[in-house]
Amino acid sequence: MTGLFDPAPAGAEPRRPQLDRSRADAPLAERLRPRSLSEFQGQRHLVGEGKILARALRGELRQSLILWGPPGSGKTTLAHLIAAANELSFVPFSAVLSGIQSIREVMARAAAERARTGRRTLLFVDEIHRFNKAQQDAFLPHVERGDILLIGATTENPSFEVVGPLLSRARVLRLEPLSVEELVAVLERALADPEAGLAGRISASREVLEKIARASDGDARRALMLLESSAALQAQGGEILQATLVEALQKKALLYDKSGDQHYDLVSALHKSVRNSDADAALYWLVRMLEAGEDRRYVARRLIRMAVEDVGLADPGALRVALDAAETFERLGTPEGELALALAAVHLARSPKSNAVYVAYGEARADVERLPAEPVPLHLRNAVTALMREQGYGQGYRYVHDDPSARDEMSCLPPGLAGRKYLRDPAHLRAEEDR
Repeated sequence: MTGLFDPAPAGAEPRRPQLDRSRADAPLAERLRPRSLSEFQGQRHLVGEGKILARALRGELRQSLILWGPPGSGKTTLAHLIAAANELSFVPFSAVLSGIQSIREVMARAAAERARTGRRTLLFVDEIHRFNKAQQDAFLPHVERGDILLIGATTENPSFEVVGPLLSRARVLRLEPLSVEELVAVLERALADPEAGLAGRISASREVLEKIARASDGDARRALMLLESSAALQAQGGEILQATLVEALQKKALLYDKSGDQHYDLVSALHKSVRNSDADAALYWLVRMLEAGEDRRYVARRLIRMAVEDVGLADPGALRVALDAAETFERLGTPEGELALALAAVHLARSPKSNAVYVAYGEARADVERLPAEPVPLHLRNAVTALMREQGYGQGYRYVHDDPSARDEMSCLPPGLAGRKYLRDPAHLRAEEDR
């Protein structure tokens, strides 16, 4: 079966991946990289007993993997632990620094080692989404032959960033951000480890550790970096003070990629919060986007779309509010103009909702695409010449201002669509007509 692998042959002398924890100048996060599953925090849905990776971490890995998750969630560490448990040669490979030639060289060495020892190589490809299609395709024949066991790490959705043939040969596993409790456990281990950690040099209260954890947004690497920065600022040693922590934290850097998952996930959350009339959630997601550096004009355009798509006829004035907010931002700029965007988001969320025109437009468009384009009925055509009048143009047309019953008795659709109703929101339509 493609992508499946057998254990290393008995008697082989595997090269276990060694985690270098001896360098005193290495970052704390690298020095504290877990050496065993007991030191690993998070991802219980993957590594817990009976879960997907439990067998792989017992030395029974059979299939290539794509580890998809946010920074600091444990992708690299899991690759190290899996390689050690399966007694595989571990070769790290960076998509940022490597090209096709490097891939060929690594693949050649992996094939040679398998031929010589029967042992496969675990190739860990960090940021695999940065490889282009041709580079990713270069892995395929070697995965097929079984020379390598591939573990790719990515922060981006593999559905869009990893080629189909490679996806079909690998199991995609989703990693989640670490919880506050899990991050606190990581920090406590750092403070307790006398060799690679900070034991004997610095201490911190539970309250301080929780503040660091909350500021880290589920990223263990960021949490350890903040702890290390706080320790460095606390020059006299002892317990980390609140003032020191404030200095170390500075302004929180939000995880955001204007062309990646974070961009689309956050705008989706904003739009759906407005649609659900949850003004508090709409304001929160809007601020998340703005603080992360999202293009304000893009946000303004999205608010205008929400006014049209979700508020619609229920409050036609909401469109004017969204347009005014966009114009206000153009005049005031950052940061004053952002308040206008916030005002529009809250107004849209609190407005009554109607998608009647949105749905009706879609149905009308579908009819235009699937049905024959019938001629305009003669009674709706303007008879501007004698010949047109002779041909029947305008005959039967009734002027509704003089003949109110024409509204119900005269059809304005082509014969093939007579009686077709697109709009099913009479209450909003009547309210609009009464204005």
